[in-house]
Amino acid sequence: MSQKGNRNPPICQPVCPLSSGITVSRFILTSLQRPEIKLESLKEDIKEFFKISGWEKKLQNAVYSELSVSPLPSHPAAPPEHLKEPLVYMRKAQGSWEKRILKSLNSMCTELSIPLARKRPVGEQKELLNKWNEMGTDEPDLSLFRPVYAPKDFLEVLINLRNPNYENGDSLSFRTHLGLIQVPLKVKDIPELKECFVELGLSTGQLGIDDSTQVPPELFENEHVRIGQKVLAEQDSAAAQQYVRQGSPTALRAELWALILNVSSQPEDILYYEQLKTNVIQHDLLVDSLIYKDVKLTASNDDYYFVFEDYLYQVLLCFSRDTTVLGHFAYNSASPPKSYIRGKLGLEEYAVFYPPNGVIPFHGFSMYVAPLCFLYHEPSKLYQIFREMYVRFFFRLHSISSHPSGIVSLCLLFETLLQTYLPQLFYHLREIGAQPLRISFKWMVRAFSGYLATDQLLLLWDRILGYNSLEILAVLAAAVFAFRAVNLMEVTSLAAAEAVLADLSTLKVMPLLQIFLFATVT
Repeated sequence: MSQKGNRNPPICQPVCPLSSGITVSRFILTSLQRPEIKLESLKEDIKEFFKISGWEKKLQNAVYSELSVSPLPSHPAAPPEHLKEPLVYMRKAQGSWEKRILKSLNSMCTELSIPLARKRPVGEQKELLNKWNEMGTDEPDLSLFRPVYAPKDFLEVLINLRNPNYENGDSLSFRTHLGLIQVPLKVKDIPELKECFVELGLSTGQLGIDDSTQVPPELFENEHVRIGQKVLAEQDSAAAQQYVRQGSPTALRAELWALILNVSSQPEDILYYEQLKTNVIQHDLLVDSLIYKDVKLTASNDDYYFVFEDYLYQVLLCFSRDTTVLGHFAYNSASPPKSYIRGKLGLEEYAVFYPPNGVIPFHGFSMYVAPLCFLYHEPSKLYQIFREMYVRFFFRLHSISSHPSGIVSLCLLFETLLQTYLPQLFYHLREIGAQPLRISFKWMVRAFSGYLATDQLLLLWDRILGYNSLEILAVLAAAVFAFRAVNLMEVTSLAAAEAVLADLSTLKVMPLLQIFLFATVT
């Protein structure tokens, strides 16, 4: 990817907020100067001071957050790329997919004669700054721009994915898998899923079921809210994560999610967001138009999310400039694209990551942000929550990997559940050319955002955070097919099957999950 601008990098990067390590060091130095800290009992005094000052809990939460995100330790001799993705053929497939994306982006750049990045004239900067909170009223001509790719394009890549070691059909059990995904990855069956999602059991209280109008609130809801308030008072990330496995009360959800993600709006975080905003004001990127286009095509046309159009622009434009996002590529099978100064292709000293965060938006990307707008109304806090959700979860939905929460494993889990536990339905749909994955893929790749009613979606995302896993997306997709099985058995085409499953907005997530997991005959 060549850069059409001058020799300067296209974006001036903001200074990252103070790291927790620096903050803790300053805190310790300050604490050592306090008169109640004695040298002969230094260790115990510091421990005690950590407790009474609240820093003990902050450090615990920071460590817990790091452990939740970081990959498990690998063999000391393993090369760095094994942390990204241990299977060679997956890494190659991801590399090929990235080349296709870059080719599409470069083609658009060439066809439209638009640079990848440019500095805005002063007048344009002032205009953008003045309308920052009402960018949704702007109607730029985006007719010539197209999404770099859509979920259906990505699905075709996954369908063609093969492990070269299995080309001759060495595994009998693998040959009997009749779905679209033909890679031999280990996925859970229902007994294993029951064990994993034990808190979703029929005997455990659930928000989304036991807070219905038919159930008196004193039987579950009131006590659950009381426990939630206690968890927040304790400020314990691990306890919050365990708690939301049974669902978050609406009034507590924003604080609980922030606690789980270890997000707190410190002055330096707000300053960092303002620096990102300044970069947006000063520089125009080609991907900005892709973001505008995506919001217009998706969230702006959604009955739940159109009112948040301004928030979406603010968050996504700042996200594209955030170089701290590059850190997640250490455990992401993808690699950030590079742009080179014209005439200097291949010379690393003239390379910059493009976009600065390394993430090229695709059709539907803005729907990862939209549901969060119901919970957070302060832009910098909304931004921090989305960034943490992305680097923990959402990136796995559009990159090729063997991770259990990766989109390949989710597709295989979905197909395996249907083929194993609803064989008649699976074979019927397959015979009429309506492979179930062609319908459910778009749900999973967007984490059901834009398909479920917002209250139901947030209950689903409670469980994603609670279990630190995306596997529940595949389980819910299978549960939807099970719920509509009678109607689906009568269809005779892919179009008819899609019509049966076109509207998921009336579905209740938790009853579907409970019935599928705990009332299915295994």
